[in-house]
Amino acid sequence: MLRVTFIGTSASMPTTERGMPAIAIKYESELMLWDCGEGTQRQLMRYKVGYGSVNAIFITHPHLDHYLGMFGLLETLKLSSPAPKPVRVFLPRGMDVEGYPFAKVEKVKAGEILRGRGFSVRAFAVKHCRGSHGFVFQEDEKIKFHEEKAHSLGLQGTLFREIQKNGKVKTGSGEVRLEDVTWRMRGRKIVYAGDCAPGDATTEAAKGADLLIHEATFDSSMKDEASERMHSTAAQAAEVAKAAGVKRLALTHISPRYADTSQLLEEARAIFPESEIAEDGLAIDI
Repeated sequence: MLRVTFIGTSASMPTTERGMPAIAIKYESELMLWDCGEGTQRQLMRYKVGYGSVNAIFITHPHLDHYLGMFGLLETLKLSSPAPKPVRVFLPRGMDVEGYPFAKVEKVKAGEILRGRGFSVRAFAVKHCRGSHGFVFQEDEKIKFHEEKAHSLGLQGTLFREIQKNGKVKTGSGEVRLEDVTWRMRGRKIVYAGDCAPGDATTEAAKGADLLIHEATFDSSMKDEASERMHSTAAQAAEVAKAAGVKRLALTHISPRYADTSQLLEEARAIFPESEIAEDGLAIDI
């Protein structure tokens, strides 16, 4: 299972329809939060994403709207159990969390920051305020058997485990190498750019992604303001998606000025047809 749930999709301030930035990534038994804006724990309850299962929290940058909800969530976890399970908290340099011994704080820096069971998370620097990063979830490559061919060469039962361990086995057909009977399946990939102006780093990080989550704070008529504030327009996000060759683009961090997001969606789809506007509660299975 690999599911992305948009917990909050607004920019700067909440609206009646959109909460503050937060995205939940569920992979098998792991639950991660990318950003944790104000009200995240209530939104997790609302969308039936178990807040008590959170294993790690990743904060993209030190702007209050992206991390204020982290403290309330940690406090709830502290009150819910006399011995809360450890939660890894990845923070930009200069930020810290005190009073929660179960929160294992680590600093975000470019490169791999988490190695999990069957996946990794790495960070890449983006154009926004100092210390801003985006995140890449990358599932490990999987080895798949050509079952018919494997059986025809005498592989049965425990020989499948043996060939994966040793790279080769002997059967009645002779020596069989792992590469003779397998193929490699690319792991799934999700990229979240956080708050940012469009840039080559995001395009490079997003190459071939199954899903790119990119901010779309403004429409194209506000391109100059977007540049000044180091944010992106919906069209610019679509350009990144197109250049990176991603399969799907979800636009988030929507300015409260857009009660109607049809203009943003139209501008994005004119460049990258597989674009959509993320709404709070939207769940995407990859």
